[in-house]
Formats: sequence, structure tokens, C-alpha cells
Amino acid sequence: MPSFAAVAPNGGALVPLQQQGSDSSDSSTAAVLHTVYHRVQGAPRILVSWGHGNCLRLSYLQQQHKPENEANPNGLQPAVAKGNGGGKVVEIELGKKDENQTLAEKRRIAYASVQAFAYLQSQQLMQIEAPSRAYGTDWWQHVLEYSHSISSALGPSGAPPGSASDVSSDPSKARLICYYQLTTVKAIWDFLEVFYVDKNAASWLPERLVDWLASYDGVLSSATLFSKLANLQQKLLNLRFPEDDEEYWDGIASALAVGWLDIVVNLLRMHGSYQHDQIDNRAVENGLVETIAVLISKMPRLRPSLPPGSPGQAFNFKPEFTKAWERWRSQVAKLDASMYWGECNHPETLQGLKKLVKILLGSIDDLLAATSHWIELLVAHLLHVQPFSKVSEGLASYAIKCMESRTSSNIDESASTEDRLQELMLAILGDDTEVVIAECSRLFDPWFMAHMIELLTAKSKYAQTLLREEQHTLGGISLEELHRLFYSQVLSSHQLTWQLAPVYLSACPRQGLGMLETLLIKQPVSNSDRLALKALEVTRLYDLKAVATTIHRVVGVHHWKHGHKGAGIAWLQQAHDDSRLSAIADELLASYSSKISGCSLQNLEGLVELLGPELHAMQGLSFLHRYSEFKAGLQATQQLRAKNPDPQKLADTGRQAADSLLQLLKPQVTPERFWLPILHDSVELLEWPEQPLLNVSETHLLLNRLQELLLSKVRGDLEGINPQDLTRLPLERVRLALATNLGRAMLQE
Repeated sequence: MPSFAAVAPNGGALVPLQQQGSDSSDSSTAAVLHTVYHRVQGAPRILVSWGHGNCLRLSYLQQQHKPENEANPNGLQPAVAKGNGGGKVVEIELGKKDENQTLAEKRRIAYASVQAFAYLQSQQLMQIEAPSRAYGTDWWQHVLEYSHSISSALGPSGAPPGSASDVSSDPSKARLICYYQLTTVKAIWDFLEVFYVDKNAASWLPERLVDWLASYDGVLSSATLFSKLANLQQKLLNLRFPEDDEEYWDGIASALAVGWLDIVVNLLRMHGSYQHDQIDNRAVENGLVETIAVLISKMPRLRPSLPPGSPGQAFNFKPEFTKAWERWRSQVAKLDASMYWGECNHPETLQGLKKLVKILLGSIDDLLAATSHWIELLVAHLLHVQPFSKVSEGLASYAIKCMESRTSSNIDESASTEDRLQELMLAILGDDTEVVIAECSRLFDPWFMAHMIELLTAKSKYAQTLLREEQHTLGGISLEELHRLFYSQVLSSHQLTWQLAPVYLSACPRQGLGMLETLLIKQPVSNSDRLALKALEVTRLYDLKAVATTIHRVVGVHHWKHGHKGAGIAWLQQAHDDSRLSAIADELLASYSSKISGCSLQNLEGLVELLGPELHAMQGLSFLHRYSEFKAGLQATQQLRAKNPDPQKLADTGRQAADSLLQLLKPQVTPERFWLPILHDSVELLEWPEQPLLNVSETHLLLNRLQELLLSKVRGDLEGINPQDLTRLPLERVRLALATNLGRAMLQE
């Protein structure tokens, strides 16, 4: 919000508080220097890193020198003294500070507007899918709510001048104008809403334009009523009798011409005749001022309502407004013919009040002299000259006449020459959609174009045909889709806004999903699991299963190559990439080829517990899942035996563990190098005290596995097994357990 301040009362000019000269620009990009002390050994180093925003950090670490006379017992590095091993860190802000703030503001607006856009698209989709459904509101009302949401995202609207005035203590300190940080984007957005969206605005268009001008007059050009009243507001602080100043009456006349009645009434009440020491001497003058103030306070206005405390009387029904206007205008004409004008002894007050009466009576010359911009003159004509006519048709030609009147009068011609929005506003007034699109493309960024199209197509069939018809010159896409694609590309180019692009790409029927797939695939998902999860969430929302599979595969391969074996297998499982999973399984088992101890299996067992039951479907690592079940069965029997359970229940639990053992030692399930550790773990089952858990044929299977190991040792073809391990492990105990179980099983049978 720009701030204004008055300087000394001796004639100082009033300007916005801004940094002037080159110092302001240099201060925003000045380097910030820090001193650091480090323990980094070796040669000097230069490091480059990024901070927040556009902050670039350049670090220079000097070589650390150890003092020669300092003892270093215990081999520890001595503390770095000041000046020894020091470094410098310079923070450089790239770009101007104002530019960084602009980018941040654009990102804020992008995030604030995406929700309203998505909601409107969902409403439109519901209307297309269920056209027979009875909606409580028309489509233009949905767009009107959308327009209000976008307008609020652009910032607060400027209140009508004088609506926040405070004259309770000292009228000379009344605030005539509230300052806001307003932009042409918000001004044009609300201007489009008046003419393209709100159907109710046609019945009280002059008042809508009065409100719009009250909020955005200051952004039209450098010479408008806003700047005139802003200067007057500061000048009044040093005037006891403002009626002696010509600018005082010019300001009142200008405010009255465009319908800013709050300012008019407040300024009239600052007249010197209201002071207690002046009332007796200036009674007639005071009476005329008060009479005009009362008449203005009761001015009929064709609008649904007025803010509380605002001057004027609102009439929503046109016949009632017409009667009230004619009655009120007769009172103004009666005052104009009053004989009290001859008794007014203050010439400035006499001329100023006469000018106000002529404006109220619709004098063209006085309206022309009181306004500074052609849109102000247009509003003044609609308010005081044509309050009854329906001006929605032919409004552009009427606006052109106002422009020509201002040019011919040579009053503030510079204001019209520097008006960048003139052609655009004329096109909006004339409902010339082609020119509106062309001018908006020239003046505003892709964000505005992507969101503005919803306003143009709210109630205009021609605009819908123009913007949504497929264009062969554009590759079969429409203008609406083209602007959405442009804006999506802008969002996709930054890591902080790319996640907003899918909302707009999904609203592009021809090329949106294709570009969305390309956007997701090109994301550097391998660098961040969080980014990958964001991309997967987008694929879930828009049912892009092929893209989700690709993302899972890319992240899984990245994790595996960087040593994160568990994470890599988990991501590849989500991708259902059986070929890579089988290759990874073979690679994983090959890494344990030189180990047959139980420790290696325990390490793999931890991996199996991490991955869960989905590992069972893999070819190379399926035995690990069975081995995990076998170890879990052994642990369950040990825990159950410690509780002295029912013998039958204990036997059933032991038999389940034995079944897992047999599944492990079936042909082509478990690699040969892991047979011996598994047989060693099965001794507890073979020595089951109550009864043999394995029958004769099952025991022969285990004996055959042990015999194959011994024969391989004799032949010397033990693949992945150290021959010394066969002698180091207690083979005799395994043999004895197998023989005992075999004998008990034969006796039982």
C-alpha cells in the first residue's frame, strides 16, 4: 500500500515515500558478508550454494595453519584461533528486490486462483454430464462467484473514496481517499465482470461504473480525479478557510460529477461558514452550503442498496426511481432560481456552489470541465444526463464521443495519450470479443488469459463459439485450450508451481493429457521420493496408470543403483517389473555366494520382513519368503513350548514349521549353498521329543540334500560354498538328528 506524507507547511510538495536515486536499487542487491571459522583441512576451497529465493552464497574457506609452538597431544586438532582457518561467506541477491517480490506475488496469486478454477471446471463438467438436472442457479451466477474469488485473490478492492472518512473531531483531518495497492489487472478483471458476467448490472449500469471508477480511477493514468483529490486531501491540512482556494471547489465539482457523494458532503462540511465564530456573519452563505449538502445527501440512485451511512437514496424499482428523480431535480432547479444567491457575499462560494448546481442539472460544459479522463466523463454523463435510458447498447460509440470531447477541449490531453487501457476498455464497452482477446494478450500475462476466458464465455454465445471452436491453424485446438496450455507451460517451468499445471492441463480436451504425461515423466523423481509421491498422486487423480508404472520403475532403479536395496525392490514391485525384479534377485543372491553362514540368511531375512508377502511372487527371492515363514514357525514353537501348552496344539505348530522346511528343500527352490544352514536350523524339528514330525519319505528328502552336498565336496564342484565350512559346522549333529528321526518314523509307521 503506497504511503503518503506531507512535509513542512511552508509549501513542500507531496510525493509517495519512495527511495530515489541509485542508492535504492543498490541497497536491494548489496552483498552481505559473513565471517566463519572452520576446521577443514587442506588447500583453500571455494563453495557455491543457493539460499532462499534468488540468494546465491559464495564461500571461501582459507587454508588452516596449525601453530608450530602449540602441542597437540592425543592427536586432536587444536581450536582455531581468530584469523587462523577463517573464511568468508558472501550472499548475493540476484535480480532486483522488487522483481523478487513480484515473482512471489505471482506465485501467491497462482495458488490462490487454482482452487476457484478447478471448482468452476467441476461445475461445468456436472452440467455437461447431467444437462437435465435442475440447478438452483444459472451458469453466469457460477461464473460470478468464480470472478469474485479471483478478484479477492488479486488483492483488496479500493473502497469508494470518502467511505471511511472520519469527521467526528476535526473536519479538516477527514480522510477523503483510502490508498490501496491496486493494479490494472484487477481493474480490468472487475470491468470484464460488469459487462460480460453480471446480468443484473445492466439494470443499474451507471452506478456499477461509479463504484468501479471509485476503486480503480487511480490506475487509469497519472492525471485522474484520484490524483487531484489526493493532492487536495493533503492541502486541506494547512487551510483554515478552504473555500478561498480554487482547488477546493474544483475537487468538490469533480467528485460530484462522478458520483462520489461521500467526498462531496465531507468537503462541503469543511466550509469555513460552519465554524462557530463565523455562523452569525455568514448565515446566508452557510444556509446555501447546507442546502446543497442536504440535496446531495438525498440524491436518488438507481441501485439495489447503498453502504450504511452513504449519501443518497437507493431505488431498486425503476418507476419509483423515475418519480423520485424528477421530484428531486425540481428541488435542485428551484434552488437554482432562488433569490438567496444575491445575498451571498463570498464570491468563491457563490461561483463554486453555482457550479455544483449546474452539475446536478446536467450541464455538459461543467461536466467536461470537472472530469479528467474520458471514462470519468462517460460516468458523469450516465449519472447526471441519462439516468433513465438503457445505455448497454451503443455504449462504445457514446464513449468515443466522450473521448472526442476531451480531445477537442484540450483539457489534460496527456491523460488520454498515455492511457494503455483505452483500446481494451472501448472493446469491452462495445462487446468486441476479438479485440478484447487481442488487447488482453498484448497487455497481460498468460495467467490472466487462462482465467479471463471464463468471463467472456459466461453469457455470450458468440464468445463461446469463438473461443471454443477448434482452429485448424492451431493444430485442431481452440483458443481457450491454447491459452490454458500456455499458462500450464509457465507453471511447469518452476519447481514451486509445476503441481498446479495438471489442473489446467486436465481442462484441455485435445492435448492436455498428453502434455500432462510428458510433464510427469520429465520430473526429476529419482532425486526425491517426496516429489515422486506428488507425481504419483497426480497420476492417481487423472488415472494415468502407464505414467505411474514408469515413475515407480525409474525411482526403483535409482534406489537400487545407489545401494538402497529394500527401497528399490519395493518401488519396482509397485511397477510390476518382473524382469528387473528377477535380475535384482539374482544379483542379490550372487552377493552372498561366498557366505553360507546363518548371518547371511539373517540379513536377507530382514529384507524379506521389510518387503512383506509381495516378495512371494518373485522368482529369484521366493525362497527368502519361505525361509522367513520357516524361521517364524521355529520361533512360534519355542514360544509355545515355554508356556506348557496342549501337546496336540504344540504338535500342530511344529508340523507347520516342518512343512515350511520341506517347501524350502524342494528341487529348484533354494540355492545349494544355503542347504546346510537350513538343515542346521531344522535340528530342533528333527529331535522333537513327543513324536517324529517328519515321516520316512520326508526324512529321506533331507538326507538326499545332505548327501548331495557331500558328493559335491568330493567332486569339487561346490558352487558358492567354501569346502572348509562343511567341516567347520557340526555335520555330525545334523546326521544324528536325521538318523534319529528316520528310525522313529520307521517305528511309528
